[in-house]
Amino acid sequence: MTFRFLKSTFLFLLILAAACGNISSQKNGTATKKTSEEKYTQNLSLGAERTEAYLPLLKGKKVGVVGNQTSIITTEKSPVHLVDSLLKLGVDIRKVFAPEHGFRGTADAGEVVKDGKDAKTGLPIISLYGDNKKPTPEQLKDLDILIFDIQDVGARFYTYISTLHYLMEAAAENNIPVIVFDRPNPNGHYIDGPILEPEHQSFVGMHQVPVVHGMTIGEYARMINGQKWLKNGLKADLQVIEMENYNHDLKYELPVNPSPNLPNATAINLYPSLCFFEGSNVNAGRGTDKQFQIFGSPFLPKEKYDYSYVPEPNEGAKYPKHQGKTCYGKDLSKSPFLSSINLKWLIDAYHNTSQKEEFFNSFFTKLAGTTKLQEQIESGMTAEEIRMTWKSGLEEFAKVREKYLFYE
Repeated sequence: MTFRFLKSTFLFLLILAAACGNISSQKNGTATKKTSEEKYTQNLSLGAERTEAYLPLLKGKKVGVVGNQTSIITTEKSPVHLVDSLLKLGVDIRKVFAPEHGFRGTADAGEVVKDGKDAKTGLPIISLYGDNKKPTPEQLKDLDILIFDIQDVGARFYTYISTLHYLMEAAAENNIPVIVFDRPNPNGHYIDGPILEPEHQSFVGMHQVPVVHGMTIGEYARMINGQKWLKNGLKADLQVIEMENYNHDLKYELPVNPSPNLPNATAINLYPSLCFFEGSNVNAGRGTDKQFQIFGSPFLPKEKYDYSYVPEPNEGAKYPKHQGKTCYGKDLSKSPFLSSINLKWLIDAYHNTSQKEEFFNSFFTKLAGTTKLQEQIESGMTAEEIRMTWKSGLEEFAKVREKYLFYE
């Protein structure tokens, strides 16, 4: 009797809970969308996870891997590094190449990453940051194939796509195939910003694309080849291991921080807007635990900017801008999700600084990819007026970009 009563009660509560869930979904459309989004993310298969697609390509080959701390496979009970997974599967990995921030991702932005040896596997690590941004023939001579597997964040000045360019170029010059394991772009839902002008090419801007290009790393590799951006019009022998169940509007929160100063999804989303401050006398949160979620400067008025903080050395920022000084600015860590670059924060800071002549530095033009943006801000143009000058360039880029997309 007691058992039947408990069973009936349990069924009743189960039905009631389901009914309440349906009512909630009907009243709030976002609840249904969120559930669908979560389900879609759960079904996502990263390129690195599709072993059936790439293991046959590696059989009997001497392999080099370009990777860092984001090169992980998440289908196991706990995340496994790609290198560890490949070794376990019997792949003959000969060496690892590391980009900016190093193989384990702990170096400062701009810090020279030295060659070394991976403590866990004993594999030699060759730095692709500092003086050696491009693998040499000597470094490639004992390799049959190269794998590139690094998580990008979809901004032109994030240097992993520059590392990709140089790897493809070196591979093409030495007749070595390249396989790119594709990963989501957390800023892949939009394109925005000024198009880079060729005369302002640098390691933080290699190609004539907008600040936010809206492509996965695999799609971007395809564009590098297709647009003949490699030296002398070379084309790499390229194969992309595509993802399954991915689209550009999918909100994807990275399981591993892509670099020390992008600690969470908010920082990654704000990065294309706040990185412009790196070319100014304003601190963008380096030296705090809210990197690229706040900005501030000793030269901004505390009467207008009521948020304050003091940058101090930490992982990824050994010598932060305005170290030990009180900076006045804004806390953007609770900002709504962006689908465009926000220029208003930069423009307001310029017009309110007490050091207007020293506001911009030479790095700003490299980040913007043009001298026009600084000139526009200094001339008093509004964010909306500046954005209108990007319109035709973005429309042209969108047409070119379309040719290289794998996903909707």
